[in-house]
Amino acid sequence: MTSITRRSLLAGAGAMLAAPALAQSGYPGGRVVTIVVPFAAGGTTDLLGRIVADRLSARLGGKFIVENRVGAGGNTGAAGVARSEPDGYTLTLGTVSSHAINPAVYSKMPYDHIKDFAPISQLASVPNILMVNLDLPAKTVPELIELLKKNPGKYSFGSSGAGTSTHMAAELFKVSTGTDMVHVPYRSSGQVTQDLLSGQIQITFDNITIAWPHVEAGKIRALATATPKRLAVAPDLPALSEFIPGYDASSWHGFFAPSKVPPEIVAKLSTETQAIMREPAVIEQLKKLGVDPVGSTQAEFTAHIASETKRWAEVAQKANVKIE
Repeated sequence: MTSITRRSLLAGAGAMLAAPALAQSGYPGGRVVTIVVPFAAGGTTDLLGRIVADRLSARLGGKFIVENRVGAGGNTGAAGVARSEPDGYTLTLGTVSSHAINPAVYSKMPYDHIKDFAPISQLASVPNILMVNLDLPAKTVPELIELLKKNPGKYSFGSSGAGTSTHMAAELFKVSTGTDMVHVPYRSSGQVTQDLLSGQIQITFDNITIAWPHVEAGKIRALATATPKRLAVAPDLPALSEFIPGYDASSWHGFFAPSKVPPEIVAKLSTETQAIMREPAVIEQLKKLGVDPVGSTQAEFTAHIASETKRWAEVAQKANVKIE
């Protein structure tokens, strides 16, 4: 798979602005709309947020900007949006963490992920990859499982934060295989990668957009994808479901408005977002990153959130994951 840097991705998104804008009357009326990304700049959520902001600016005529508000596995930024004026000028990008996993693992949530938000559209599904340090004596998934079973609690895995999809992917792996690893939470995927490269941690799951360049460079060993099937961009990489039937720990990203935003604005944003995720140039950019565009309807996204909330609550209970 071709490695795409954040700069080149945004440059491509900017080029798409040259397409004729489908400016419409009414919302946003030339006003600035802030899309809160509750994770650090440079990550997958941030990249998707900036593509959507650029394309909505072109299609609707206003100015959509991204603001990063980091903290508490996405809770800090999402909570701020939940409490914002419900006029359609403050929106957020949520993820499987902020809108499915966190309610199951945090003892106190600063928002209700169902009641406080109006789902606009699921933007994309992003594969997580199981990777290990090159010095770890495990070159396949069966070898890793055997190593962990012989050495319970000896090896550590890193994640981009407690309760994130990368954390819970590992917890699902543990309960599915009867293995034990020590969790080391970080504030960003970049920090996880650095410590995996140096051997401070031995194992991690991470989004393919962040992980794959290091795998291609031969600096990290990828053992499997956390998706139900193999990936088109990495057909030789086995899926964990080939060893653990039913295993699926994909990450997903979606677009949300506060729940009391007028429904006609939410519907308008949903229609435009679905169209953006069908644009050939957007599809091509995301596919190069290993990201699967979705662009679901409001009803489809609502049903997906309900299903994912139930599924990850069961995993959290089995793994006894609770964050105070």
